[in-house]
Amino acid sequence: MGFMNTINIVGSGLTAQQLRLDIVAENVTNSQTTRTENGGGAYRRKMVVFEAVSGRDTFRDAMARASARAVPNGSSAPTAGGVRVTQIVEDESPLKIVYDPTHPDADENGYLEMPNVDMVKEIADAMAASRAYASNVTAFNTLKSVLSSGLEIGR
Repeated sequence: MGFMNTINIVGSGLTAQQLRLDIVAENVTNSQTTRTENGGGAYRRKMVVFEAVSGRDTFRDAMARASARAVPNGSSAPTAGGVRVTQIVEDESPLKIVYDPTHPDADENGYLEMPNVDMVKEIADAMAASRAYASNVTAFNTLKSVLSSGLEIGR
């Protein structure tokens, strides 16, 4: 059924934006972390990379599905589109250098590497992810309403 594809598309968007919010929260939490557990120095900001998933079948797939009606291997359903997270990458922008000779991670000259987390960027990312998440929830609620209306017609 077509509405199942819509649910899958909306679900992929909800999942992707939730992960984006999780990464923003991790960045904010580690905005003052000067030492990582693997000894790599200060924490580096992370970013989520999305990839669009095409929901379009080839003409050949659509014709095979239409003529066979059901294929035993389960490939009779059209593929749903959506979004998926391909990777989480570290921001390669330079770390902030701060003079603090009293800090235990400061070098012999008293300078300390601080994370490259910019709170303005993180707040903007969190707002954008939150808005995208809310948009997906609205799309899901609209789909629910359409399905309910369709079921009411049958009464």
